[in-house]
Amino acid sequence: MAAKGNRVKITKIACHVLLVPDVDEDATSSAQDDIVVEVHTDEGVTGIGETDLNPWIARACIEAPSTHTMGLGLTGMLLGQDPLDVERLWDKLYIGSAMNGRRGAVVHAIGALDIALHDLRGKILGKPCYALLGDTARPRITPYASLLGEGATAEAYGESLVRMATEASRRGFRAAKLELILSGPYAHGGLRVPGHVMTEIIAAVRRAVGPEFVLMVDVGYGFPDAVTCLATIQDWHEFALFFLETPLSPDDLAGHALLAREQPIPIAAGEWLATRYEFLDLLDRGLVGVAQPDVGRVGGLTEARRVCDLAADRGRLIVPHAWKTGVSIAAAAHLAAATAHCPYIEFLPSDMSGSALRRELVSRDFAMVDGYIELSDQPGLGVELDRDVLERYSVA
Repeated sequence: MAAKGNRVKITKIACHVLLVPDVDEDATSSAQDDIVVEVHTDEGVTGIGETDLNPWIARACIEAPSTHTMGLGLTGMLLGQDPLDVERLWDKLYIGSAMNGRRGAVVHAIGALDIALHDLRGKILGKPCYALLGDTARPRITPYASLLGEGATAEAYGESLVRMATEASRRGFRAAKLELILSGPYAHGGLRVPGHVMTEIIAAVRRAVGPEFVLMVDVGYGFPDAVTCLATIQDWHEFALFFLETPLSPDDLAGHALLAREQPIPIAAGEWLATRYEFLDLLDRGLVGVAQPDVGRVGGLTEARRVCDLAADRGRLIVPHAWKTGVSIAAAAHLAAATAHCPYIEFLPSDMSGSALRRELVSRDFAMVDGYIELSDQPGLGVELDRDVLERYSVA
């Protein structure tokens, strides 16, 4: 912790591009690569962050130099600044990079920096991030198991989901999400499965876990339009789903609104969105019932909190997306702990994950006990990088 009265200054931004050696371009999973950011200070305290974006693109956004007042470099804007003034720095980065950013990759890159700044502020002040995010901190949160199936056929994929959901229930999870990424442009492993088969898979999982276990379904933008979606999911209400995630392209706001009006399952979306402004459209025009900011992609914890406020004002729920390493999961957990209308966070124990980065990158991870995660009072995010793993998977 810095001496009282001394102003801490940011001295260096370091970017690490990580890639697993057996990357599968046909897999619908972004957990195979990562950009890890470290924000260093003159007091020797360092904050860590990451974002769910192609790491080479993220590094370019962070390291690009300034060329004019409307396109300032992110690193250049942070050097010499006080890391405790996190919210002011977010606005500085957003405004200074506006011609290059405002949405998309630059905002996602800002998200990694912002997470690192929140981690840094917590470490300097000796407080966990959730204690600095709001007045409603509740350090016990409820995770759901996010289950991406395996197999080269629809039958094998369905059987794997039944097996995974049963294991999640056995481990004490109270909820799980089935990743039915089996149609549309991002179908996992190239599988193309008709709607009635997806219905059969959900039914098999529901039979396996029983009626009290909470189920969600993610179809990964699998339907071309709302009418097609409605025809497929017309009987899914029988499975008592907590939500249906990303049924349509995020640009189809009218389609989201139609789904919200014409069937009873709450629609969840938002994992790809950047800034509160995109969520305004999703909430007000798309009428989604569950907003899902990915903490890195939306612009970091600072902007994620603003999205949470928008949802609260409209009586909607927050369930953050987190499909990366323990760094993103920590950020989502701290956001949830400071957000009363966040009933779940996306979580998978590292030993159940197929991603080496998820299993190995952080040396101190969260643990679930009796269906809950208890956040500690460790300062910052409460996780640390395993430096040997960072070096092992670094490619640039």
